[in-house]
Amino acid sequence: MRYLMLLYGDESAYASVTPEQMGQMLADYNAFHGEMAQRGNMLAAERLQPSMTATTVSVSNGKTITTDGPFVETKEQLAGIYVFECKDLDEAIEVAAKIPAARHGKIEVRPIMEVPTEEELANLPQE
Repeated sequence: MRYLMLLYGDESAYASVTPEQMGQMLADYNAFHGEMAQRGNMLAAERLQPSMTATTVSVSNGKTITTDGPFVETKEQLAGIYVFECKDLDEAIEVAAKIPAARHGKIEVRPIMEVPTEEELANLPQE
């Protein structure tokens, strides 16, 4: 099963990160990515621009409405995402705990819903 891992952290904390701390964070992520590459279960990894660059979009009465900034104001902002193939939630939690961001932020683990293909839908038993 595929799992989406949402990385949350306090963006303001990054303003005070020293070059040495940044170097250690990069080394930690490189080690994590190396371990996951050996496992072969990392399907996607993306770091996001700061939340102030976000645009929220909605549609009301057929009209597109945009708002600068994230959907909600929170202490911790969405900073990045991973997608992993894991056999079950226990393995997904084990992987999430190894993400360096888990040490100073939070990782939300969400199973990805598998949507059947048109062919699979066509082959479902008919009542």
